[in-house]
Amino acid sequence: MSFTIAIDGPAASGKGTLARRLAAHFGFHHLDTGLSYRAVAQALMQVGLPLDNEELAAAAAENIDLGKLDRDILSDHAIGEAASKVAVMTKVRQILVDKQRDFATREPGAVLDGRDIGTVVCPDAPVKLYVTASAEERAKRRHLEMAGKGGSASYEEILADIVKRDARDMGRADSPLKPAADAHLIDTSAMDIETAFKTALKIAEAARAG
Repeated sequence: MSFTIAIDGPAASGKGTLARRLAAHFGFHHLDTGLSYRAVAQALMQVGLPLDNEELAAAAAENIDLGKLDRDILSDHAIGEAASKVAVMTKVRQILVDKQRDFATREPGAVLDGRDIGTVVCPDAPVKLYVTASAEERAKRRHLEMAGKGGSASYEEILADIVKRDARDMGRADSPLKPAADAHLIDTSAMDIETAFKTALKIAEAARAG
């Protein structure tokens, strides 16, 4: 019997790091569902197809293999911008959600992180976490991360981008970002990753034991 951990939260809240840590700890499969939308955008960009054609985007989504997403390549900023255009398309979401649900049943278990895992993709997951942090703290983290990679974006630009992205994610008609009613809230604003991991691990282990 497969065991699913669903993790949602806004950009730069730490949910991806937490998801990877939990997957490694339990020996589970891990899926950053945001990469699946980025993969669709990349597939269109590679062959010069428009990003606003739902039929073409849906066809690209059908061909995405969730087991072969390259995080390093798909993390590119331009791909992220393009992904936000295809991620609002209902047909694309339906195709990818089906694939994500299928991924969630992998043995012995799976950890999925994104924006609508506990609410839409895996509403019956035995563990649902909603990981958040203040916009200012998230901008600080993203700024440090980008500076470490040689990026030149200012803290103010990153904060504005995060606020804009939150509004878009929480305000969209299809699968808006919000905590599932039975999700455990983990606010990482004042937590280091170790404390956040121990908090999440305690919740997951209690659910597995139960």
